[in-house]
Amino acid sequence: MKAVLMKEFGSADVLYIGEAEKPVPAANQVLIKVAATSINRPDIVQREGNYPPPKGDSEILGLEVAGVIEEVGADVKDWQTGDKVMTLVGGGGYAEYAVAYACHLMKIPETMSFEEAACVCESYITAFSNVFMIGGFEDVQTAIFHGGGGGVNTAAIQLSNALTPNSKYIVTAAPEKMDTVKELGASLVIDYTTTPDFSEAVKEYTAKKGVDLILDHVGAKYLKPNMSSLGYMGKLVIIGVISGIKAELNLALMMVKRQQIIGSVLRSRPVEMKGEIVAEFTRRALPKFTDRSIVPMIHKIFPMDEAAQAHKTMEDDSHFGKIVLKIQNI
Repeated sequence: MKAVLMKEFGSADVLYIGEAEKPVPAANQVLIKVAATSINRPDIVQREGNYPPPKGDSEILGLEVAGVIEEVGADVKDWQTGDKVMTLVGGGGYAEYAVAYACHLMKIPETMSFEEAACVCESYITAFSNVFMIGGFEDVQTAIFHGGGGGVNTAAIQLSNALTPNSKYIVTAAPEKMDTVKELGASLVIDYTTTPDFSEAVKEYTAKKGVDLILDHVGAKYLKPNMSSLGYMGKLVIIGVISGIKAELNLALMMVKRQQIIGSVLRSRPVEMKGEIVAEFTRRALPKFTDRSIVPMIHKIFPMDEAAQAHKTMEDDSHFGKIVLKIQNI
């Protein structure tokens, strides 16, 4: 099968189209003929040599796929060949075929294209699990979502609009993305290039109460302003550390305000745990995609042989929404 492979770890230019062995599904897996996948930030980190796949998963890049089931494992009961599905994968999405655990599959609604479906699993499930399942975000609460325009941030906004329509959320964004973020419904948009310490703006907006939840992928650089922005019994959920891993923390203030700091990574979780997350997402969020209350925002669709350019587009941070890689016509 054709796949996007790497000559070595390094820049986007190490990516090339080559031949790889077609995967074989285990008893509790299915083989999917892949129509489309999407580019996610962890793909960049893995390409650079800093994010190896979990043991047993494919070393080919790609954390989500949309396509058609080609073969089912011996123990798979609820799925059959020909089903149109979207799913998380531990790796292997940048290829004509990929294997996925049956408990991670979701049926693609008739209202969605393969390209739209390829956007759902990594970003929307990441946002959903951290904002609603871990963060416990409720309809009357206020949150901060960092990185306006990125896949997870956009997913968090759209899910909040659909599932907690009376909630409020503050978004930090680059100046060229602020207007679009506002159009999505953000209560307050802060330019992080001119206001790296956003805590005073947050305190002013919330009348010094602070926010209930912060979803953060920045890490060390934002720890102090995050904690200053967090209200009583607020939760800081950290899903990335692009600015570093070490920062000082005022433990006394955290104790007095009964705040929580929670670290969260989706890819390395046990198969069964990811299956539980997928099941809850299917129950609560997937109907919003079916009725088009949520439509994945696609920045651009690249053909498979332009994977390197797709990576560069993500790296230059000019995109808004998801970057899709079309693998083949189905």
